[in-house]
Amino acid sequence: MHAIQIDPVILHLGALQIRWYGLMYVVAFIIAGQILKKLVKNGFLKIPENKVDSLLLWCLIGMLIGARTFYVFLYNWDHYANFPAEMIAIWKGGLSFHGALVGIITAMFLFAKKWKLHFFHIADCIAVCGSQGLFFGRIGNFINHELFGRTTDVPWGMIFSGGGPYPRHPSQLYEAIFEGLVLFLILFLVSKKTKYYGVVSGLFMGGYGFFRYMIEFFREPDVQLGYYLGGTTTMGQILCLLMMLASVGIILYAFKIKIPTSKNSA
Repeated sequence: MHAIQIDPVILHLGALQIRWYGLMYVVAFIIAGQILKKLVKNGFLKIPENKVDSLLLWCLIGMLIGARTFYVFLYNWDHYANFPAEMIAIWKGGLSFHGALVGIITAMFLFAKKWKLHFFHIADCIAVCGSQGLFFGRIGNFINHELFGRTTDVPWGMIFSGGGPYPRHPSQLYEAIFEGLVLFLILFLVSKKTKYYGVVSGLFMGGYGFFRYMIEFFREPDVQLGYYLGGTTTMGQILCLLMMLASVGIILYAFKIKIPTSKNSA
């Protein structure tokens, strides 16, 4: 049994706080930029290298708006209805992955339209570079003492502030490993082999949905939401089932329209 001792705040500068949570996102976006530039060089991403930062900025804005909007209005509206000024306090945590996905999809659609590329072209590249960002995001959740797991008696159980005196599954670390590192490696390898755009996007949706669905059995459900479908299923699992179904449709559609990834197909 281990109690988490890491202070979520790295540095206090008067009223300003520099937190590990925010730093994790900065690191993730820096690495994402390097991965995108590598995809440009090997011909998988067909935009000028100097436009990579612009693509990342579009996705960052979409991610933050979508993630915060979903979290505020779908996951914790009862709280923010009483404290509306806290709606913009993203440095305190509270971002929805599924909302971030909707926001990023919107940004990718607009960027692809601007550059006259198929949506799958941009989506596949963001899926590869973004999956590693899930690793850093979950590490940020772990340091923030949030999204912890259910109570357990396993030897690696941990005590989180706000989680009571009992050890819990470090489900944030489970998610970091499987939704982040494992999924990233799968997508990166597939991006080097696949003949058509859209396959990587579909695998991302299905892979994340599968890993998250399974880990939800160890993760404490949001207290304000609880369980659905007779007390057996969380909101996260419902959304993940929809993601897995969508992934099948995306991959089938990708093979139907056959947008080639060949370096000579720009």
